[in-house]
Amino acid sequence: MNPIEIMRIVDSIHREKNIDKEIVFQAIEAALVSAAMGYFGEDAQIEFVIDRENGEIAGTHDGEVIDAAELIGRVGAQRAKQVIIQKIREAERDALFEEYDQQRGQMLSGVIQRNEGGAATVSLKNVEAILPRSEQIPGESHHPNERVRAVVFEVRKQGSRVKVVLSRNRRELVARLFEQEIPEIAEGVITVEAISREPGYRSKVAVQSSDQRVDCVGACVGVRGNRIKNIVDELAGERIDIVRFDEDPQTLIPNALQPAEVDEVILCQMLGRAIVLVGEDQLSLAIGRRGQNVRLASKLCGWDIEIMTQEELESQINLAVASFSEIEGINEDLANRLVGEGYLSYDDLEVIEPDDLAEMGELTEEQVNAIVEQAEEKAKEAALAAAEQRRRQKENEKLEAEAAKARQQAEAEAAANAEATEEAAGSEEAGTAEDETTEEAAGSEEAGTEPPEAEEDNTSEQSAEPEEPAESEGDVVEESEGDVAT
Repeated sequence: MNPIEIMRIVDSIHREKNIDKEIVFQAIEAALVSAAMGYFGEDAQIEFVIDRENGEIAGTHDGEVIDAAELIGRVGAQRAKQVIIQKIREAERDALFEEYDQQRGQMLSGVIQRNEGGAATVSLKNVEAILPRSEQIPGESHHPNERVRAVVFEVRKQGSRVKVVLSRNRRELVARLFEQEIPEIAEGVITVEAISREPGYRSKVAVQSSDQRVDCVGACVGVRGNRIKNIVDELAGERIDIVRFDEDPQTLIPNALQPAEVDEVILCQMLGRAIVLVGEDQLSLAIGRRGQNVRLASKLCGWDIEIMTQEELESQINLAVASFSEIEGINEDLANRLVGEGYLSYDDLEVIEPDDLAEMGELTEEQVNAIVEQAEEKAKEAALAAAEQRRRQKENEKLEAEAAKARQQAEAEAAANAEATEEAAGSEEAGTAEDETTEEAAGSEEAGTEPPEAEEDNTSEQSAEPEEPAESEGDVVEESEGDVAT
């Protein structure tokens, strides 16, 4: 093989496939060894070395110098070609894997090629990536030739190819969009400290400024909200709350719960719990729709946040003190200390550190174990009671639903019967009216035809009456008298 041609092939593959030259040299050397084994046998000790500077080949067989050009031949050349192609494909796959593996969490832009079964195939610069349905924002749909932005979620080797999985429902996408749309974040003046997200619905982003002259929240919102609007549009209308970050949880938690107004924050360090007291009118606003606001705030701050009013807290404290006092080994003083640390239920006692409980109550290990066992038993009983209560509530709801359904059916049947009765009454009235119309028509016909005939008959009868009765009467008298005389 020509050394100059070898150097040209190596350089070309390196530039076109982005494969390291050393890998290409090793592929050619392996191909030469494979071709030579076809001549000497699979057990032969063969070695080929290519000079990385000038491309000259040096080969040995059992320590003796051999000429690669004389040994390879036609069959060997074909075998060497297959080995080189395979090695280059593997090297190309490895290079692609390293390229995209280093971009995990970074945002890429691609074009939708097709959408099958909800999963979209996205064309990137040198590979086709997959955007699964589970990694898309709920409610959005993608169409061919549509440009889409997503972050690299997963990269893995699959045979001779590299499978790149993209995502649009991860927090990293929000962070990359903020970096792209807000220059202060890209420059490092403003930093994104934390993000909590429920894709398609709402996100909370905690930001902090290293320059006191730069308002971190105002810079992220932009003039008339133009910056945040671009991000919201990219996320299919997802609502974004920008929170001013603070190291002190007493300040960060109220910021995270905005727009609700917080009266007081009680931190329970041992449990990692924050009890937030709000007014009655702020309770639903602090919790949010289906608990979304408090849930996102908890993830953002790293605290288990519980929202309650002052009255609810006092009620829980009294109930907890009374419940803990029922456990053998816990006196009223220890019960108050436990409640003061934020332990408000039997479930809380199940996860308490034994050393902490022993130190708080000056208890022995056996006493601590006994208290924890009792707490576990009572927690199970409480769970069973709650489950039974939920079951009964569901049954009651089911019965109420059935009763409501039956009432609706009865009302519908009654309405149908009433309507049928009205229709029947209307039909009878219509029939009566028709009969009356028929009788009136018949009466009109009789009135128009019969009276003239009656007048003629009366006239004839009146003219005949004076003559006929006299004649007949005289005839009858005369005849009857004659008959008698005779």
